[in-house]
Amino acid sequence: MSGIPPSTGLAPAEEGLRERKRRDTRQRIAGVAQRLFLVQGYEGTTLDAIAAEAGISRRAFFSHFKSKDEIIVFWQAADSARMVEDLRKASPDQAPLDAVRDVMVKHIARYTTEQMTAVDQLMRSSAALLARKQAFYAQQEEVVFEVLCEVWRQPERRPALRMVAMVAIGAMRLALQSWREQAGPRKPAAKFLREAFDSLKTEL
Repeated sequence: MSGIPPSTGLAPAEEGLRERKRRDTRQRIAGVAQRLFLVQGYEGTTLDAIAAEAGISRRAFFSHFKSKDEIIVFWQAADSARMVEDLRKASPDQAPLDAVRDVMVKHIARYTTEQMTAVDQLMRSSAALLARKQAFYAQQEEVVFEVLCEVWRQPERRPALRMVAMVAIGAMRLALQSWREQAGPRKPAAKFLREAFDSLKTEL
């Protein structure tokens, strides 16, 4: 094989426009799906309903997503990408655990308590979504580790950076559990996350 990609028959500008339109359509479908999931429930929302609300055919839907689960993956990937981009900007002079804490707290503080509650209820509404949520934590740990290695490049630090990624994701999981189980007026999830990291540093 020559290694030269086949021609698309489109000029670069046309190809760029097509890709932007495809990205915009995917984002529109994902936005519609999120709204329907939150109103009707994950199991109660059909692919036909998502396609109709997004103004596309069922066939067009499958050119963007293969299933409802793929839409959840799309949300999670977009959410993770924003956090990763912030973490890449961390100063290598900062302690890695502090950098991860600051980025995670900043990221979760973007969401209102109402948004957090709605998404949490959605992700716990079916066995499929619960399994997806657990898989996401494992993926997130790996992503955090890889970015930490980009910022703190010394090879000898990799085992410690692996532990930072593990305990950071663990702190986030425990913080969200405590947030979910709180009684009375709901405090922001960011407060629980910061407290989890503070407790972690106290015990280390």
